[in-house]
Amino acid sequence: MAKYLLASASGMGFLCLIVGLSPVQALPSLKIADKNVAVNQDDGSYEKNYSHQRDLANNISSKLLIANETQKNLPSVNQQQEIPDIKVDFAVNLWQPIIPQPASSSPTSYKLAQVTSVSQLSDVQPTDWAFQALQSLVERYGCIAGYPNQTYRGNRAMTRYEFAAGLNACLDRINELIATATGDLVKKEDLATLQKLQEQFAAELATLRGRVDAVEARTAQLEANQFSTTTKLSGEVIIAGVGASGGAPNQSDPNIILVNRVRLNLTTSFTGKDSLITGLQAYNFLGGADGQGSLQQSLGLAAPLLSASSARTSFEPQFPGLNVNTLSGVGANSIQLYKLLYIFPIANKLTLFAGTAAETSDAFPAITPFYGEGQESISRFAGLNPVLRVSGGTSGTGLASAAGFIFNISPNLDLRALYGNPNANLTQKSATEAVPGVSTTPLGAGLFSGSSIIATQLTFKPSPALDIALNYAHSYHEINILATGLVSSDIGALAGVAAGTPLTLNSVGGTVTWRLSPKIALSGYGAAIFVDAASNSVDASTTFTSWMAGVHFRDLFKSGNTAGILFGQPLYRSDTGGSAQLTPTGDNRATPYHLEAYYRLQVSDNISITPGAFVLFNPEGNSNNETTTVGVLRTTFTF
Repeated sequence: MAKYLLASASGMGFLCLIVGLSPVQALPSLKIADKNVAVNQDDGSYEKNYSHQRDLANNISSKLLIANETQKNLPSVNQQQEIPDIKVDFAVNLWQPIIPQPASSSPTSYKLAQVTSVSQLSDVQPTDWAFQALQSLVERYGCIAGYPNQTYRGNRAMTRYEFAAGLNACLDRINELIATATGDLVKKEDLATLQKLQEQFAAELATLRGRVDAVEARTAQLEANQFSTTTKLSGEVIIAGVGASGGAPNQSDPNIILVNRVRLNLTTSFTGKDSLITGLQAYNFLGGADGQGSLQQSLGLAAPLLSASSARTSFEPQFPGLNVNTLSGVGANSIQLYKLLYIFPIANKLTLFAGTAAETSDAFPAITPFYGEGQESISRFAGLNPVLRVSGGTSGTGLASAAGFIFNISPNLDLRALYGNPNANLTQKSATEAVPGVSTTPLGAGLFSGSSIIATQLTFKPSPALDIALNYAHSYHEINILATGLVSSDIGALAGVAAGTPLTLNSVGGTVTWRLSPKIALSGYGAAIFVDAASNSVDASTTFTSWMAGVHFRDLFKSGNTAGILFGQPLYRSDTGGSAQLTPTGDNRATPYHLEAYYRLQVSDNISITPGAFVLFNPEGNSNNETTTVGVLRTTFTF
């Protein structure tokens, strides 16, 4: 019966009287006839609903509490409930019940003289005959459910509307008894009392019924026009102006460009605990196989292939304008499936996930507060530990087919792991070569052959102010590439070794965030990638290292605004072995550094504007390159 409370005025009456509004002191002997009417028994939980229901409920008087036992809302990624943290680019709005504001009362309020007509009072006092009459009806017919322990608490006055809601519940209950041929249980004097109460509260009853009718009509309209009963749609639109100066020697500064990225996300739940995430996107970044038209190529800082560079923004795909599986072009603003992932719990502490368009960051929680392609840092360097980006783990296009698990060891400790393969839909590797030694299907073919990765993350939260993540990844690549998209040496990771040389990578890293206060946090990461040639005919190895440290601010100058300042070293060859070169031919080796600052202005709940800039010193580890500055003005719309 409780699940129909929203659809009836009796539901209003029931909840009005249980949330601190009930009239008389708790009576140990009080019994409720229908125990099934009570809600939130023992668990104390709130049911979640969609935001349109929240907005609808806000139209009702703040003195009322309406509850409904609706289906639990879709589990969002990166949300610790039945399904542990898995991220997606939107947040689920929770419907919050309207909590009535208790009328003030004092000990002296009970000393007021009793009157014979409650119409003389603005509030109904516990000593009024109407109050006592309704209490008697409640006890006799069980028309209002009380608190979870079945008591009916009340030692203060309540408003006439609150009283009318309770009266309406009793009217409905007695009508129900009469309609079910149990009318002989209703005493004649009780019917007379009800009639008298109904006359004195006619105006309030009419108002409450009108409100319920309006709620029912609006709810029916929303249900008839909603997108889906099982699927929630959300989206993000990024429009940004990007300008840069510096770059390679004798290179003119590129023009300021205007770029966009649009994402639509569909989250579907079939059981209330699982989640199927489908993501579509379109963008107008340019690049292709040779990086032509990209900002990085215009600066002279991009690799000859695939436009990898340290001068890359956070919201730019790793391989813009290119399907890297087949080296075929992708047109600007073409619609792509960038995410297809299914998440489902199989035990209390164990959740599985699998999909044909997934990324490492979908399953591994971001520890650093700088992560947020449309909301936080403006560079690719700042957002995530490089270990998560190895093997195209954060390509921005759902490069890999992947499957894995999330094991919640304890509330403060969880372990996650996945296997990913970017070429699972290809039956065989192409014999055609794009460049000598590199196939036109450069990543290989088959679900369990070709390029692949096994990655894991242990997330530890020893205190509410401290988050720690430890990462390890083992990768096999068909070609000589790190596939992080972070620096130009990402391509030709073993310098001086042929592009078609297969590699094995062992990557380790750690990330720490320490919240000094609710508004200030220190965060940083460290990473090392150990690269070895996987060919028996080549003896070569290289080690790359990277680190970052910064401070993040929340509610800076205004509530909702955030800012970040960070400094670090992009991926840089720190050691080599065998035939691998430490410094590519023609470069003047120097340690690269990255300095970044940004400020996000939250214009409204759905619009933010982020100005920011990052400066590259010794870009790409080559002091021949000029100090490079990249400025970004990013506007993000979410819905």
